Amino acid sequence: MNDVLVRVSGACGRITLNRPRALNALTLEMVDKMHTTLMAWASEESIQFVLVDGAGERGLCAGGDIRAMYTAVINDSREVATEFFRKEYRLNYLISRYPKPYVVLMDGIVMGGGIGISAHASHRIVTERSELAMPETAIGFVPDVGGTYLLGTAPDEIGTYLGLTGCRIGAADAIFCGLADTMVFSRDLSSLARDLEKCEDLAAAENTLLGYTTQAPPGMTVKQRAWIKRCFSAQTVEEIFAALALDTDPEARVALYGLEKKSPTSLKVTLTALRNARRLNDLASCLRQEFRLAQTFLRERDFVEGVRALIIEKDRNPKWRPDRLEGVTKEVIQRFFTKSILAELNFKL
Repeated sequence: MNDVLVRVSGACGRITLNRPRALNALTLEMVDKMHTTLMAWASEESIQFVLVDGAGERGLCAGGDIRAMYTAVINDSREVATEFFRKEYRLNYLISRYPKPYVVLMDGIVMGGGIGISAHASHRIVTERSELAMPETAIGFVPDVGGTYLLGTAPDEIGTYLGLTGCRIGAADAIFCGLADTMVFSRDLSSLARDLEKCEDLAAAENTLLGYTTQAPPGMTVKQRAWIKRCFSAQTVEEIFAALALDTDPEARVALYGLEKKSPTSLKVTLTALRNARRLNDLASCLRQEFRLAQTFLRERDFVEGVRALIIEKDRNPKWRPDRLEGVTKEVIQRFFTKSILAELNFKL
């Protein structure tokens, strides 16, 4: 079965992720094919824009193939996972700088690596069914694929909230956070794709998109952004926990309960990475930071344990080490951000 379907129609080059039974989770081969295809189309004059979507009814892409990375790590073949991250981040950066309009249909589940192939695009379309998330702290990892840049620069600490909790958001919140641009009803996506493939030039494609665009229903940001900003503007995870515990909004307690289940190491490293992203304010720099973090996490017990508990055995009872915030010292955090000469040499965007 071909996991990435590629075709050209009129002025449109279309890429469809085709692993619906795995919610279109990305493999190394899929990343390679997307990169090769996009590079070829960049210089093809007849192709004026690219359309990306996912097969099946459940979503665009649930992320990278975590099971494959887990298997590589436990089999002491971390270089396989390292190669995946290297090429995946390179693809994310290519999408962000692509010389032609890159239209992506972010219907249904869009998480982790799915964010990486969509949220850096020029034309990002969500639907009323869209569920976007960066849930990496639940598996002992860190938001990547440029996620620290996207979330770190989002307004009113919404990005900090999403990066730490891994909560899912819908269309309106995705647009507010800068992860998407416009909404189209899911029932119209097939017609939209067919009409785009009929377009003979970019102007026709732009008009077609405009004709399908609709207003997103209200999201959670209007009602909840006040307490989120209040609590997640703190400079340490401990301070965020304390602020949530004292806040009068009941949703703050829900957030605290969820955070208490996450990897303490992942929470602290993620917060540091998000704050760094604001200072860096550059996708390329953030991707380099994330590659460095990924190399360290692949050697940490929490990543293997988190994937085991949530994805492999699904007992949802990970045993984090350390299992308390105070066990994650400044020295431990700094170890994740220490530059590795080998990592830097092996990572080129």
